[in-house]
Amino acid sequence: MKLGVFTVLYADLSLKEALDTIKPYNLDAVEIGCGGFIPKAHCDPDELLRNKTKLKEFKDELQKRNLVLSTLSCHGDVLHPNKSISEQHEADLKKAMQLCSELEIDRVVTFSGCPGDGSNSKTPNWITCSWPDYYYETLEWQWNECIIPKWKELSNFGKKCGVNKICLEMHPGFSVYNPETLLRLRNAVGASIGSNFDPSHLFWQGIDPILAVRELKECIFHVHAKDSAVSKAVSSRFGVLETKQLHKNFERAWNFKTVGYGHGEDFWRAFIWELQQIGYDHVLSIEHEDNQMSNAEGLGKAVDFLRNHIIVEKPEKLWFEKEK
Repeated sequence: MKLGVFTVLYADLSLKEALDTIKPYNLDAVEIGCGGFIPKAHCDPDELLRNKTKLKEFKDELQKRNLVLSTLSCHGDVLHPNKSISEQHEADLKKAMQLCSELEIDRVVTFSGCPGDGSNSKTPNWITCSWPDYYYETLEWQWNECIIPKWKELSNFGKKCGVNKICLEMHPGFSVYNPETLLRLRNAVGASIGSNFDPSHLFWQGIDPILAVRELKECIFHVHAKDSAVSKAVSSRFGVLETKQLHKNFERAWNFKTVGYGHGEDFWRAFIWELQQIGYDHVLSIEHEDNQMSNAEGLGKAVDFLRNHIIVEKPEKLWFEKEK
C-alpha cells in the first residue's frame, strides 16, 4: 500500500509548486483534481488532451519527483437537475476518463450525484425517509429513471477509455452515501462501480468503517485518509443531520479532523490492517479538510501518523506455518 495526498489542498499553487511543497513529505503518490466541484489548477484535461507537449510535461513533473498518480478526481454532480451544472460536470468527468486513458490509469474518483424530485426540478432532493409515501415513490423514480440509466451510460463510456474503476465517494447529500446504496448501484450497473472509501463521511452516520470495508471488499478502488469527530454535546441534543456551515465548528454536531484527531491509533491501525487483509494494495490518499489546522501541519501530522501503521512487508510464512 502506498501513501499519498489529494493535491487540492494546494489549489492556490501551480502544479510544480504544489508538487515541490509535497515533496519533503516523502509520499509515494498524488491524487489530482480536474473538474466538477474541484479546481483544475493542477490538471486541465482540455489542455492536456489537445496538447501532447503539455501532457508529457505533466507526466514528467510527476516522474522526476518519483510520484505515482493514484487517480484523477472529478468530484461533481452529473445528476443535478440544473442542466448547466450537470452537463458541465458530466463533460468534465468524460474528459477526465479520456485523460486517464492517456495517462494509463484505470480509475477516476467522483460523486454519484443527486437528482431533483421530478422532471421540472431545479435543485437536488436528497431523500432520507420513506414516509409519507411520496418520498419513497420519488426515491424510486430517482433510482430507476435517473441514477441507474446515467451511470450505465457513464460506465460504458469509461470502459471505452480503459477506465474500469469508477470510484464513487459515499457522501451524504448524494444518491450513494453508504455501502447499501453503493452496492445497489453496482448491482444495477456492473463491476466498474466501486468506492472511493472515505471513512470520515461514515463515522457521523453511525456506520462502522471496519465493517463497511468487509461489506465492500470487492469494490474498494481508492481510499481517502480523512477523519471526523461527532460532538456529543451537540448531537445528543440535535442529532447528526447537520446543516450548519463547516466553519461553525463549535456549533456543529460533527466536524472533519486531521487523521488521528477524530479517531486514534486503535481505529486507524485496524482500518489499514482490514484494507490490507481484503487485498487493497493501492493508495491511501490523505485529504486535509480540518479547518483548525494549516495545510502544512495537518498534512505533516497525517503523514507521520499513518506511516507507522502501513504494513510494508509480509512474511511468506510464519514459523508455525512452515511444512515440517
